[in-house]
Amino acid sequence: MMPGMTKHSNTLPGNPSGMKKILGFTLALGFCLVLALVAGCTQPTTTPAATPVPTAVETAAATEAPTSVTTTVADSLTPGPTQALQDIWSIEVQVESNGEAINPQITTTLRGGKGMNVVPEIDVKITRSDGVVEEGRMVQPLHIGSSVVLDGTTKNTDRAEVWVVTPNGEKVKVYDAYVPFRSYN
Repeated sequence: MMPGMTKHSNTLPGNPSGMKKILGFTLALGFCLVLALVAGCTQPTTTPAATPVPTAVETAAATEAPTSVTTTVADSLTPGPTQALQDIWSIEVQVESNGEAINPQITTTLRGGKGMNVVPEIDVKITRSDGVVEEGRMVQPLHIGSSVVLDGTTKNTDRAEVWVVTPNGEKVKVYDAYVPFRSYN
């Protein structure tokens, strides 16, 4: 018999008993659980926030919100000629329909150009096939992606006109074309 062993002991010295193994495992598992809770692995309960009440605030004319004017006196539905801007004031716009029959809209989007930082405004006019005229405006500060969304129709004869106001105050028509409701490429 080895020194330090008793007759009734069935484990070697230095080896933990079965109860000590379970206790050690339980403590390690509890420690890991505490670490998980402290690390933020649980989601805190959130209380619903109060809904803010909108208030009317007067804003300056430098907003990008389209000013829409609807009239029933339609100009000609036939697109006319356009003009080219001076190279230093060039602007590129994209005009397209959303193609949705429930809520047809025509979006005019600024795609860039040298004049993006110097032209004071871009005016948009949609003459719908039902005779209604919609107008909108983009003003400084202009950036790529600035847009005006106006109502359209499901016909392919909605006419879009885009004018750029130069720094000299001159109004130049840079786009005049039909906007197809849907295009199948």
